[in-house]
Amino acid sequence: MYWTEFLTVALIHLLAVASPGPDFAVVVRESVTHGRRAGTWTAMGVGTAIFLHVGYSLLGIGLIVSQSIVLFNALKWAAAAYLLYIGYKALRAQPARPVADDLHKEAGERTARGAFASGFVTNGLNPKATLFFLSLFTVVINPHTPLAVQAGYGVYLAAATAVWFCLVAMLFSQQRVRAGFARMGHWFDRTMGAVLIAIGVKLAFTEMH
Repeated sequence: MYWTEFLTVALIHLLAVASPGPDFAVVVRESVTHGRRAGTWTAMGVGTAIFLHVGYSLLGIGLIVSQSIVLFNALKWAAAAYLLYIGYKALRAQPARPVADDLHKEAGERTARGAFASGFVTNGLNPKATLFFLSLFTVVINPHTPLAVQAGYGVYLAAATAVWFCLVAMLFSQQRVRAGFARMGHWFDRTMGAVLIAIGVKLAFTEMH
């Protein structure tokens, strides 16, 4: 009975999650710099943050945020500040010492908790994600759809997001890919830092529609 609605939600989500943004940039950076384990934990953090958006969308809190310029701006500036912070840290990356085992050593430097938190905070503070899920649960999903079914959609959205970014982590953490990026060393980090700062600046000037 709800398959058409579910497929619509799944298609819209696929198009949204596949488009490069803060989540993609953070997962790629963690994967290349620290390896598959860190990239996967970052992806899991992004996926888990989806439950946050789904939760307040079901409770109607997202509607309050979307109607309040103060709350929206607070969320927007917090997200922009976080992206600028991690972007600034990446910009300051120094050339690595030419040690053969650097990739293996770097992979162990990032804790699971740190990588998970990086993904969770990046997605959780993204006001565009707030507006995306609000529109999804108020416009696309029929308000008469049972709460249990809507919650089921939420579980799917979180799982699909985590799986997608786990695949991204697997791709960018492959030894050959990492070795290629490692040859560029600190320039890759600085480039990713510039991307994150650009996203942060763009986010800071995002207006609520």
